[in-house]
Amino acid sequence: MAIVVANNSSKSSTPTTLAEINVTPLVDVMLVLLIIFMISAPLMQQGVQVDLPKANAGSLNEVPDQVVLVVSKSKQVLINGKEITPGTLRARLQAISNAKPNIEVFIQADQGIPYGFVAQVMAEVKKAKIHRVGLVTEPTDPNFKL
Repeated sequence: MAIVVANNSSKSSTPTTLAEINVTPLVDVMLVLLIIFMISAPLMQQGVQVDLPKANAGSLNEVPDQVVLVVSKSKQVLINGKEITPGTLRARLQAISNAKPNIEVFIQADQGIPYGFVAQVMAEVKKAKIHRVGLVTEPTDPNFKL
């Protein structure tokens, strides 16, 4: 928006424009966008819902050389949250093992999956020459005894 100001000091009054930017609408739009992103960011987190088994084990410290294999109820396998096509698990794990020889693999399998399928996944990990394998569980009630 420009404002026309008449110059009274000269006899030939030529209109001039005063160019100022009104920042109020810009600030309003930025605040609305900030609110939209604050509300929508937590909703955009995606993942596979896995019902983990419960066990009394200590928590693990996260180290950079680790891979998490997620096995969902539908027997879908994900490597660090990325879905893989069936039959390519060993090849992908071998590529990871070649790049990082001291890699650790943690298997996060749904407790409703048959034990045999989890054993097959563990066998594929071992065939990829990865020797450090762990299972991810949830903590149980401390009063639970076997």
